[in-house]
Amino acid sequence: MQNEEELKQQIQRALPELLRTDPAFRAFVLDLTREVYADRDQTESRFDRVLDELRRDREESARRWDEEKAESARKWAEAERRWAESQRRWEANERKWEESNAHFERVHQEIMAQANKHDRAVGALGARWGLLSERAFRDALAGILEDSFGVEVLRIEDWDNEGTVFGRPDQVELDVIIANGMLLICELKSSIDKGGMYIFERKVRFYERRHDRKADRLIVISPMIDPRAAKVAAALGIETYGDSTEVERI
Repeated sequence: MQNEEELKQQIQRALPELLRTDPAFRAFVLDLTREVYADRDQTESRFDRVLDELRRDREESARRWDEEKAESARKWAEAERRWAESQRRWEANERKWEESNAHFERVHQEIMAQANKHDRAVGALGARWGLLSERAFRDALAGILEDSFGVEVLRIEDWDNEGTVFGRPDQVELDVIIANGMLLICELKSSIDKGGMYIFERKVRFYERRHDRKADRLIVISPMIDPRAAKVAAALGIETYGDSTEVERI
C-alpha cells in the first residue's frame, strides 16, 4: 500500500513533464483517456451540434412567432371586417327605418291633405247652401295659404263711390298678398260662376286704380269653378285652383 501511494505521487510529479516532452507518452495517455474525455474534434463537433440545435430552436421559435403573429393579425382583421359589416348592416337598417318612417309620414300627410281637401269641398257645398258662412270658408282657405307659404293674407275693404264694380256704390272686398315685392290679389270663395269671375276682374282693376299699383298675379281659389268661369279666367289671365294646397309657389 505504501509503495502504491508513493508510485502515484511519483507519477503526478513526473506526468506534466512527460506530457510536455515525450510525444509518444502523451499520445499513449490521450489514447488511454479517450473514452473518458472527448478530444478537441469531438468537443468542437458537439459544440457545433449544440449551436445548430440552438439556431434551429431559435428559427423555429421565430417561425412560430411569425405564424402566431400572422394568425393574430388575420383574426384581428376578420374581427374588424365583421364589425364593419355589422356597422354597415346597422346603418342600412337605420336608413331603411328612417325611409319607412318618412314614407309613412308622407303618406299620412297626403291622406290628411286629401281628407282636409275633401272637408273643404264639403264645406263649400255647405257655404253654397247656407249651412256655413262664406266668411268662414274664406278664412279656412286663407289660413292654408299662410301656413303653406309663410305669407299674410290681408283683407282689403274699399268703398267704391262710383259703382264701377257692382254698378252702384258699394263696398269692395279683396284678399291681398305682398311677397318678395310682388302683389298678388286673390278671390277665395266656396264657388264662383262666370259673372263672379268678371266681378273679380273688375274689383282688381278698381284696386289698382285706387292704390296706383299693378297686380303681378290674379288668383281665384275655389273647389267649385263653373266651366264657363274657367274660360273667362283663362281669357283674363286669372290663375284658378281648386284648393289652397294646389297654388304654385308664391
